[in-house]
Amino acid sequence: MLDNDAQQRIVAAIKEAESSTSGEVRVFIEHNCTYMDAMHRAMEVFAKLEMHKTEKRNAVLVYLALTDRQFAIFGDADIYGKVGGQHFWDKAAESLKAHLRDNHVTEGLVSCIHELGKALSEHFPHDPGIKKNELPDEIVFGK
Repeated sequence: MLDNDAQQRIVAAIKEAESSTSGEVRVFIEHNCTYMDAMHRAMEVFAKLEMHKTEKRNAVLVYLALTDRQFAIFGDADIYGKVGGQHFWDKAAESLKAHLRDNHVTEGLVSCIHELGKALSEHFPHDPGIKKNELPDEIVFGK
């Protein structure tokens, strides 16, 4: 779905975004989201990846269905209110959407991850008492 260079750039963006926060960012990419809308699929993937098990409940999933051109950003329970509610999510989504319109998938994901990292570092700063990197940084690919 993405070449090795693109994958490395996205993983590097995740590592950078997480470097100043206790928050976690994951990316899940698949071709199609055929049986439900992207947000419902993102919630399902979030649960399947057990992202709700972070100590501070501060994980965010960026879900992307490439062929269907659908995406969703889903955050755990404690994130939504702390990062500014719907305005924040809309801002991060617009960053991704603008790049996807031009078929710049990697740039869109990197930009979105940076936006998420900024908000996470402000509201969930690095906490030395929490095990660093509670979730893997690699991209998860679906079918």
